[in-house]
Amino acid sequence: MSEPILIWGSGAIGGTLGAYWARAGIPVLMVDIVAEHVEACRTSGLSITGPVEQFRQVVPAVTPEELTGRYQRIVLAVKAGATDAALAALAPHLAEDGFVLSAQNGLNELAIARAVGERRTMGCFVNFGADWLGPGEILYGNRGAVVVGEIDGSRSGRAAEMHRLLKLFEPDAILTDNIFGYLWGKLAYGAMLFGTALTDDSMAANFADSERLPVWLALGREVAAVAAKRGVACLGFGAFDPKVFAPGKPEGPQIETIRWLAHYTSQTAKTHSGIWRDLAVRKRKTEVDPQIGIIAVLGREVGVPTPALETLVTLIHDIEEGRRPMAFETLKVLIDRCRSVSTTA
Repeated sequence: MSEPILIWGSGAIGGTLGAYWARAGIPVLMVDIVAEHVEACRTSGLSITGPVEQFRQVVPAVTPEELTGRYQRIVLAVKAGATDAALAALAPHLAEDGFVLSAQNGLNELAIARAVGERRTMGCFVNFGADWLGPGEILYGNRGAVVVGEIDGSRSGRAAEMHRLLKLFEPDAILTDNIFGYLWGKLAYGAMLFGTALTDDSMAANFADSERLPVWLALGREVAAVAAKRGVACLGFGAFDPKVFAPGKPEGPQIETIRWLAHYTSQTAKTHSGIWRDLAVRKRKTEVDPQIGIIAVLGREVGVPTPALETLVTLIHDIEEGRRPMAFETLKVLIDRCRSVSTTA
């Protein structure tokens, strides 16, 4: 197919995919709202740096105002909080028989399906480490799991083709019939990453600190409890197995999983999460509501309490609004909350 893949959002995830695909000779057109980034990508090129690989690749790019035409394949790679606005802007450019693939964090496939229809929605799980450093610059910190699949669990030719294309970027990419299992599995990890962003400490330092262990255990258990109640079979990546946090499971394997996270996050050039970067560097709101807040909402629908997740959302908002610092004293509020829940459970 000679028609380019349209990548809506060319930051950490979309930009990395776009650079790799363009270098492999796959026609790509990136869309981004940052005009300086667009200009850099299409002129001097998009620079990929970091320990995985370093190269510069010119990638065709436009702003939304410059975009014309309709496309069969649109990869949505904006922040979760920008999903609704991006969908409104891209909808006129989606071919009637095309689809939107969500290369995002969270459960954005649900919003995409509401906007353009389930038939025109495809799921994708991405867990590689990358950061947008500025116009034309992306840090590719570490390889990670990449999984693609239809949201209804069916096997299709178009999903198989996207799997082939994703393997050009990540050779170990997986084609699955349970994409929501992977997405829910990552929510447990994602909730923990939001917790690490309450301080200036690295992800590895947070996971290695035994005083903070109650937080990671509580967050994992709450996500797993909501998923289980909703009938989702969670799937993991690497040695991170979200099923160990399911209701009734013993604590030992859960602790071992957190130890693995401490080791895993110590091996990447990306020492802090993108959430931390939003708060500490870019001074902007995070994706806490569409990524973490929605778990509490879905939990209430099925009668599963989520006190740790709700406290985490409140604390992130407190930092965003300047009511609390990014410091251990803020994380300590969550530690105490998790301990109080544990003793009353």
